[in-house]
Amino acid sequence: MANVVDELFSSTNSRHFICFLLFISLANTQNIVVFQPSYLTATGPTVTTLLLGNTSDISLNLRTVSPSNTTGSIGPPSCDAEVTQWVLTKEQVGKTAVRVRLQLDKNLRLCGDNETDTDCCPKPLCVLETLQVSACVGSTPQASLLIQAKIYALLVPANSGSDNKTVIPNQVYQPLGSCPCDLTLRKCDVRCCCDKDCSTEDLKLFESHCFPGPFGGQVSPAPDYQCSVQTAENSPDWFPFLCVSSPPENNPYLGLFYQGDTITPKPGPSFQRPVLSAPAPVNAYSQGNPIYTLNDQYFTIPQRALGHCVKNAPVAFLKDFKVKCVTLLQSCPTGSPLQTSLTDLRIQVKNGQGGDVTVGVIDEVATDLSPFISSTNAVAATEWQLCENVTLALDYKFYWKGNGITSIELTRTVGTVTLNDSVVLTTRYSAVFLNGEFMGEPNSGNPGYQVGRPVIAGILDTVENNTGSVQRMPINLWKAVSDGLCSTAEKKPILFGENSTSGCLLAVSRQNLTQCNLLRETVNSLQAALNTATYVAKSGNPDVLTMEDWVNIKFVTMNSSTTMENTTSSCNAIPSHLHIHVWSLITGMIDGKPQRDIRALQVSYGLSTWALECGGGDVSPCLDPMETQLFPITSSVTFTDIPINNGPPKTRFQINFTEYDCNRNDVCWPELAFPITKYYTGEPFSQSLAKGFILVFFFITASVLGTPWRQIRQVWNSASL
Repeated sequence: MANVVDELFSSTNSRHFICFLLFISLANTQNIVVFQPSYLTATGPTVTTLLLGNTSDISLNLRTVSPSNTTGSIGPPSCDAEVTQWVLTKEQVGKTAVRVRLQLDKNLRLCGDNETDTDCCPKPLCVLETLQVSACVGSTPQASLLIQAKIYALLVPANSGSDNKTVIPNQVYQPLGSCPCDLTLRKCDVRCCCDKDCSTEDLKLFESHCFPGPFGGQVSPAPDYQCSVQTAENSPDWFPFLCVSSPPENNPYLGLFYQGDTITPKPGPSFQRPVLSAPAPVNAYSQGNPIYTLNDQYFTIPQRALGHCVKNAPVAFLKDFKVKCVTLLQSCPTGSPLQTSLTDLRIQVKNGQGGDVTVGVIDEVATDLSPFISSTNAVAATEWQLCENVTLALDYKFYWKGNGITSIELTRTVGTVTLNDSVVLTTRYSAVFLNGEFMGEPNSGNPGYQVGRPVIAGILDTVENNTGSVQRMPINLWKAVSDGLCSTAEKKPILFGENSTSGCLLAVSRQNLTQCNLLRETVNSLQAALNTATYVAKSGNPDVLTMEDWVNIKFVTMNSSTTMENTTSSCNAIPSHLHIHVWSLITGMIDGKPQRDIRALQVSYGLSTWALECGGGDVSPCLDPMETQLFPITSSVTFTDIPINNGPPKTRFQINFTEYDCNRNDVCWPELAFPITKYYTGEPFSQSLAKGFILVFFFITASVLGTPWRQIRQVWNSASL
């Protein structure tokens, strides 16, 4: 029987759907319109329906109707519009469909007593009327919609829209949440024994399974030292001599709260776009503040952000930076920052002290463009294009004193770039803040090295008065760029405590392998350029005038494992690998942080044999003397900690130094009876001595009357029997 009912129901729905589609097609062919649905009951301030059919010349009219007193029916639709308390709008949602929307233009708030405002509901039943919407072509109605509106007023507090604050009680005397497990309004929550909605019969069902702790209403539990908490069956040894009797209002948990106050709700998260405020200039600069121009705009220099170059990035006070931006040039640049004018660069900047400074510009012309042009298109072009005065670098120097800027100097590097179809241009931008005329060199620790900071090295610089000083410089490793070639590779300093390996590729031809000595010298000069220092600093803050702060760097040349015989297609003993070995030692602890010093640094070379590979079907390198192959040149650094053998560790109860040195021991045995010694000055010596004897008396009494003494007497009596 159920299957028969389901089949009838599904067949009925199918018939309705088919009839609806047929009606739409019939309406399109006969140019008629119809409301779907044609009758609605409204219980809210918004009503929405659809008008289907040919709606091109249709106008909508709204009026209020009422049934006839004699027949009880509503008259035919009319195209005469009336003024109602509803707003009628329409929206085209398709070629043959219009969405009709009615919005009540009235406040559904219930009027208060003696209120003169008419925009409210005098009775709980606020709206009770019948509306008729007519779809007309000219003055002829084509379809109509009846709406029975029965809307009640909204019962909201009178001050809900004006007072948006939450009053928090005074938590010194009253808990903030007396029953946190009461989650359902006017209903009993199971296992919530503090719920006021639970009757006595409800509580009997789960009174032995109540929620414990603050969630179950025990917001201010009685402390263990309360006399009312302990029982005779389960009480500690000190009960009832040391328990406290106090009213529940004197609870220590209530004292953890602050004085109650009113709070204003903060706006929640939103998907709206935030409103960005204009720059707010400051009177005096501090570290990290943006620098402003004279017209209260950010002073900007191209910088990198999220892996990309930003042309107009604000400059922060006392924040040095040095960045590179790569641009593919296919035509000569015409705008900033690759084309700059002196007028645009000589900007007036606020100095942070009520005045302004003007950027001074110094021009330099670059004749060697190899540091700026990394690659060009190898395809020969029929036309060459010269791009003159291309800005290759902008180096700013900010001189500051106190909270202000005294002067700004800009060194602009320009050059002429030759375009052969396309050029990859690398521009450089930097900003350095100088306090005086010299830029301070940063240290790598104080006093010991910090992990991740550069290792400080240097060379001996002898001055005229024969007093030597060390000129600081870093020790570098290879840092390959996009193509990985040594000709375009850069250098990176070695960082203390971080092992690293890097390298680059050198193009070698058959002709180069016929001149092995020259090839060895070339590779050796490339590796030697990574480190030109002869001293390394022991600590992270060395003194350049104190030679005791520096250690000689040891250079070791490894012997080749093979003979030095060379062939026409191979060379032996090529110093292709540079290895730096650093030994460090923990010399002490400051605030729990180990202080590491460098004890020795050794530079060694790994020798290898380079030979052309002609396998794999590619024999051109072995036949063509100018055809090249790529050979790796590598560099690495290894840090080794020197172990300290101090024997087995001592416990904190052992005397680590001397017996009476309480300043250096964790446990000071001589101060075990400190209150009764002459060094205790908190109260007179006679009082402290008397209190000490009283404590000794209580200890002896507890020992005599306590459980251990009773057990000793029982054993003594049993032994005597």
